[in-house]
Amino acid sequence: MSYFVVAFLLSFLTTMWLVHSHHLHSHISHDHDLSGPQKFHENPVPRIGGVGIAVGLAGFAILALLRNHPQASLLTTLLICALPAFFAGILEDTTKRVSPMWRLLSTAVSAILASALLKATIDRLDIWGLDALMSISIVGIVFTAFCVSGIANAVNIIDGFNGLSSVVVCTMLLSLVYVAFSVNDSMVLSCSLALIGAIIGFFLWNYPSGNIFLGDGGAYLIGFLVADLAVILVNRHPSVSAWYPVLLFMYPLVETLFSIYRRRFIKKQAASVPDGVHLHSLLYRRMIRWTLGFQHISAEQRNAMTSPYLWVLSSMAVVPATLFAQHTWVLIAFSLLFIFSYVWIYWRLVRFKSPMWLNWLYSHRKK
Repeated sequence: MSYFVVAFLLSFLTTMWLVHSHHLHSHISHDHDLSGPQKFHENPVPRIGGVGIAVGLAGFAILALLRNHPQASLLTTLLICALPAFFAGILEDTTKRVSPMWRLLSTAVSAILASALLKATIDRLDIWGLDALMSISIVGIVFTAFCVSGIANAVNIIDGFNGLSSVVVCTMLLSLVYVAFSVNDSMVLSCSLALIGAIIGFFLWNYPSGNIFLGDGGAYLIGFLVADLAVILVNRHPSVSAWYPVLLFMYPLVETLFSIYRRRFIKKQAASVPDGVHLHSLLYRRMIRWTLGFQHISAEQRNAMTSPYLWVLSSMAVVPATLFAQHTWVLIAFSLLFIFSYVWIYWRLVRFKSPMWLNWLYSHRKK
């Protein structure tokens, strides 16, 4: 628990300093572009929240080394592997000149480093006929780099509202904590707890008021780490199904794949072109903004009211993934159910017919 506390305090204090000293670094750290399709804030805000999370994790690594944690070297190595993904994101946050392709490649480099140094490689899919293919070293490494960079990018894609990515990733990490504890994996357990602490330290400054944003650096950092921790857990414990992380990451995964499909095949645009019709954007426009209007409710308040709906949606995948982590066919069934639910909700929102359970949640939140 001390790892959680140290990571939390360092992240909280660092983020507090970034917020209160924003006038010193606003020329490079602020998001001044308020006109994009995914912009839902009214004033420029620092988007370097990932720095606080990184400092919290660095403190955790130092403490693990000082306390001679049995797997301190592995924990430190994992954080070092995350540096290419983190720095590519931070460069984008401060320069706005790093393309999505370079960020993806940098995250793939992080995944390849973890494969080489920690054996964090996907070597099975628990599907007959494909496991033999995955046992080929180069195939496993390339596939791992593709999946890990994809999940990190997916976490960045869902980072559209205050607290959205933070809480979604924290629920995934809590699942990893539970499963790691059940299979006695102290490395995944300790790193997951520390990452939760670092994210919460940032979250308290991000939600609900949006004093600072996670940014690409923060999103790619936590996205890479939660994805690689899941790979390590499955790799080290054959009793954990390879479909456990698939269902665990189902919300950001489906959001990303659906966005690619929508842009490439419906809008005939490049997959990297941003748009304002993600599921979280539709929830904001169809339920929050349209219902409340603009009187007496600031943009920051409407922003914060959107995230809890997606926390609930993500939990619909995280909870069964946690409960059935060792049962492949149950995980596959829940994966298909989530995909169907996502498409149905999206279809209803596009037609201004929000599902009843979303209306119920909204009515109770108003009270």
